[in-house]
Order: sequence, then structure tokens, then C-alpha cells
Amino acid sequence: MTEPTPAQPVLLQPLTLRGVTLPNRLVVAPMCQYNVTDGVVGDYHLVHLGRFALGGFGLVMVEATGVTAEGRISPGDVGLWDDGQVPGLARVAAFLREHGSVPAIQLAHAGGKASTLRPWDGHGPVTAENARPGDRPWTAVSPSGVPMGEGWPAPHPLTTAELAGVRKAFVAAAQRALTAGFAVAEVHAAHGYLLNQFLSPLTNLREDEYGGSLEKRMRFPLEVVAAVRAVWPADLPLVVRVSAVDAQRDGTTLEDTIAFARELKALGVDAIDVSGGGIGAGWQHPIGYGYQVPFAAAIREQAGIPTMAVGLVVDPAQAEAVVATGQADLVAVAREAQDDPNFALHAARALTGGSYDTYPVQAGPRLAARDRLLHRLGPWTGPDPVLVERPAS
Repeated sequence: MTEPTPAQPVLLQPLTLRGVTLPNRLVVAPMCQYNVTDGVVGDYHLVHLGRFALGGFGLVMVEATGVTAEGRISPGDVGLWDDGQVPGLARVAAFLREHGSVPAIQLAHAGGKASTLRPWDGHGPVTAENARPGDRPWTAVSPSGVPMGEGWPAPHPLTTAELAGVRKAFVAAAQRALTAGFAVAEVHAAHGYLLNQFLSPLTNLREDEYGGSLEKRMRFPLEVVAAVRAVWPADLPLVVRVSAVDAQRDGTTLEDTIAFARELKALGVDAIDVSGGGIGAGWQHPIGYGYQVPFAAAIREQAGIPTMAVGLVVDPAQAEAVVATGQADLVAVAREAQDDPNFALHAARALTGGSYDTYPVQAGPRLAARDRLLHRLGPWTGPDPVLVERPAS
């Protein structure tokens, strides 16, 4: 009697969104590196992102990519506001695809959080006094001119005419991303950046058609997403990243975000990347391993749209439980991936009994051979060599 084949872990199963099939459910979330000049990526990003494709991730997403120069978080951010920024990103997208990952990019505008120091240069806005040589501060923009924190200058409130320019910038950046070869685009509406600032009652104090009720606060983000969806090919997925809740309890609520997700689904968005925070001081909600997964589960269930879960997911079994129990369709990691670029390969081994089948051919067979030798040698017990007789050939 033939033994039944064990079911493949859900985390390792493919997922198809429109015309794109991800080989597994593990995603590298966007991680700002603050490591470019004039928005142009080079060898650093090719190596930084390429290692995740070699590490087995199904989807690898380029960090927050400024749709305008003034929409960058810092002077070191990646950009797509100019055609000259396309070739460097095209190298990255091609490498990811060649080595088995689906290339994705996050399109972003920092709004009132723009013109910020790189993290290792300090905290707060860039000024004439603290700017690096070659850097310069610029005026940030926002829905209402609300400073993003103590010591921050008031950003310029966007006029209706200027909002049209931001929409066009998102569209132009999406078109450049397509030229660069990306298969998935994500619109960044989280973490206290411009679109999140429109959504939050803490930063959107407008009294026109773009402020006030939730319906009005959603208006501009939905216009941006609709404009991007109109130029992003029908066979390619569009994702939106949201902060399910603001850091402060009196800001955006989960119920607000569920309503927003329903509208995004109606516009043709294919998945919601569910994060949290970015507006307000501190984090006034529970925190722990997988602490944002319940947000993804609620949005998935109540808005009827696939979700991506994030937030202190650090273990393969933990990630498998998220997708196997239907809390989310994808699991994204960032810091865990930086610490272990082979997290996806290690997850596959952990969940399938130790096979190296998913490893690159340049590494898998050699590691399997090493494991066989280590099994013969037994545990390492100290610095003295442990020698065993080689079997006669």
C-alpha cells in the first residue's frame, strides 16, 4: 500500500494574482536603505535585494520609491520621478526574476515626513545646519500643514491643483516601474506618509472635499490608486499598503481601514499589505509576536480581499500558521530577512523535513552532501578534529 504524500505547507504553495504567480507566500517587505544619490540605485541595491531572491522569497519588494524628489523621505531615498532612474531598477528587477522571485516596487510620497535625516545621521528634519555635504533641506507638503512631531516645521498644505500634480507623479512613476520590468506595484498609504496623512483624522484637518468625514478623507488616496490602476496593466497585480490603525487610539481605526479596503477592492486592487502606525506618538495598542496579523485577518474577512500580514513574524511555523488558518494570504518580513536573507529557504527546510530541494543548484547539492558527512561525524564537541574512516570505494 502506497503511503499518502504529505500535504505541502500552505506557506510554500504558489499564489496567483491576476496573471502573476508567486512561487510561495513569503514576501520581503519594503525596507528603506537611505543609500542612493539623486534617487538612482546601483550595485548596493542589486546585492541587497538580489540576496533575497537567492534566499527563496516568492516576492521581493523594492523600498519606498519617491514619485517626486520632494516626496522622498530622506535625501538618500530611491526614486522614480525621472527616466534616468529606470536603468538601475531594471537591473534589480531582471536579477530577481532570473533567480525565481517576482519583482515588486513600492511607490511612495512621504508628505509631511519628507526631508528627514537618514537614521544614522540623527532624528528629525534635514536643516541647513545638519545636512550632509551635497544634501539640502526642502519644504515638505501635507494635507493640512500639521507638523509631524515636536521640532518639525509645518509642511505646506497642498492645494487642489497641487493634488492633481501628485496624482500625475504616481502615474508617471508607475509607468516607469513597468518599463523597469516590475510585475507588482504597491501604492504606499501607510506609516504616516502622504496618503496615510489624508486618511488620518489626526493629520487631515481640511475643510474641502478632501477632508472631514471618512468618505472625504479617503477621496484623494482612492483617486491616486484609481489613476495608477488605470495605467498598470490589467494582467499585473496592484497592492496597497495600509496602516490598519494609527499609533494613537484616537486616530484611524480598524473599522476605517476595512471601509477603505472595500473601496480599494472595488477599484481593482488585488491585495492589502497590512501594517500599522506612523501617525501619533508611540504605539498605543497591544504588541507582541505577530501583533499586526489580527488586522490582516479582519480586513481579509470583512473586506473580502487577499491580505499580506506583517509584524514580528520570526519563525517558519508561525508564518505557516498565519496562512494555513486563513488569517492572511501572504506573510512579509523585513528585519527578519535582513538578519537572515535565507529565511525562506530555511522555512522550506523546517516545514518539509530538511530537504534542500528549494535551494539554488549552486548550493543545495553541496549542502546536502555536507549534511550527510556531518551525520557520520556526529555532533561537534570541541576544537580537536574528529576523524572517521572513509568507506572503501
